Amino acid sequence: MTPSLLFGVFSAAFLSATLLVGVSEAALLAAASLPDAPLLALFLAATAGNVLGAVVNYALGRSLTRFENRRWFPVSPANRRKAQTLFARFGRPVLLFSWLPVVGDPLTLAAGLLRTPFAVFLLFVTAGKAARYAVILWIWDTAFT
Repeated sequence: MTPSLLFGVFSAAFLSATLLVGVSEAALLAAASLPDAPLLALFLAATAGNVLGAVVNYALGRSLTRFENRRWFPVSPANRRKAQTLFARFGRPVLLFSWLPVVGDPLTLAAGLLRTPFAVFLLFVTAGKAARYAVILWIWDTAFT
């Protein structure tokens, strides 16, 4: 397995976790289908890339709060209240679902906006994203090897 393949999986996972569109699962499974694919290395690359992408969203949310009163600000007051309500109702463990399509990326952005402590953010996001990739690779390994 070449480092460039691991970097490709990392990059796909990173882009999937940002507000951009990515295809981390497809990249991971394509790499896993290669002969003698090191599943642990692929798991670590995908998880690290996806968590790092979520950290970018968190940092954006955290740094954008100073612009909240601007007309162009991407989060409306109503959406901020929804995020606050969600975090108040379910607590920070809601970040375990940051891997979900459509809602996961905004959750990580909201965590930054709401000033979630970084260590707590990192713990829940890493656990959720790692669990997703572990399940994907376990199913792949069980079904196809």
